[in-house]
Amino acid sequence: MRYLEHAEPVITLTAGPVNAYPDVLRGLGRTVLYDYDPAFQLFYEAVVDKVQKAMRLSNKPVILHGEPVLGLEAAAASLITPDDVVLNLASGVYGKGFGYWAKRYSPHLLEIEVPYNEAIDPQAVAAMLEAHPEISIVSVCHHDTPSGTINPIDAIGALVSAHGAYLIVDAVSSFGGMKTHPEDCKADIYVTGPNKCLGAPPGLTMMGVSERAWAKMKANPLAPRASMLSIVDWEHAWSKDKPFPFTPSVAEVNGLDVALDLYLDEGPAAVWARHALTAKAMRAGVAAMGLSIWAASDIIASPTTTAVRTPEGIDEEALRQAARARYGVVFSSGRGETLGKLTRIGHMGPTAQPIYAIAALTALGGAMNALGEKLAVGKGIDAALAVIDADA
Repeated sequence: MRYLEHAEPVITLTAGPVNAYPDVLRGLGRTVLYDYDPAFQLFYEAVVDKVQKAMRLSNKPVILHGEPVLGLEAAAASLITPDDVVLNLASGVYGKGFGYWAKRYSPHLLEIEVPYNEAIDPQAVAAMLEAHPEISIVSVCHHDTPSGTINPIDAIGALVSAHGAYLIVDAVSSFGGMKTHPEDCKADIYVTGPNKCLGAPPGLTMMGVSERAWAKMKANPLAPRASMLSIVDWEHAWSKDKPFPFTPSVAEVNGLDVALDLYLDEGPAAVWARHALTAKAMRAGVAAMGLSIWAASDIIASPTTTAVRTPEGIDEEALRQAARARYGVVFSSGRGETLGKLTRIGHMGPTAQPIYAIAALTALGGAMNALGEKLAVGKGIDAALAVIDADA
């Protein structure tokens, strides 16, 4: 069949889904227990405890049984009421996208939008909060993956907290790959998942929820109940003594358990450091080859994804096809407004290792040369190796 022509082994260096750790894949092969088996209920409670430890939460987190878009939409549906005034911070496609959900649940939507290669300025947030004291909810995407940029959520969170508003954070592709936790940024709902920097397959949402967010959602008569979008229904599902609202994704929980063990055993700081080193080496190589990153500055460039600006005259889709066909390396395209303008190279989970920066530079530069760009690929590799050697 024709699809088998494209089934050869490849190195997946995308912005997600990412390669899963081999141990996680083995974990997915564990026995799928009945969800009301006491053994599974005890196991589920233990996994939630590991999530709590990894996310550094003072209360119990929630696991929703769908990939993190479920968690983001559920946050909008559960926390936002028609009376809320929502300030959405849009520095990229995903940040902008949350505003569409917010608008569904409240007609009162304000936005700060910046060019999609820049980050949100906390001073702009402070000015907006001062000008609009009625703002009651603020939403922000930490790492806007289609741009490879990060927003200063700790500074933003401090401002939102002082204002008395609720903060929703999309940390889907940042948690686990850099130092970020729900309580560090004073998030009321903090959404992430295991399918990016934790190196597990897509299928679950991990969510930190503040006590006041629980109270607001439970007081909201329009918050989903008896629904896939319900957060409230899962408040006590962590307990071995409480029923699940519906059948949890048992195999995915098995995989998450292993992913958390790997993260906690290696040590979060060590995991963050290898993500940062891989991205730093990648950026050095990109610059040495005469290319540029999409982010306006290295300061806001994500350590989990490098977005490389597409040179004039290069067809970005053809570039990715050439990288796959010639080198067996798969990259991500942009999304929405960044589609065709950049190529994204993911540094997440098992591919957050410096050797993958070398593979990425080889495939990216080689593919561009095949399309007529004529880059000095060797100089790029030497620059990346210099960064790696300096860290050794």
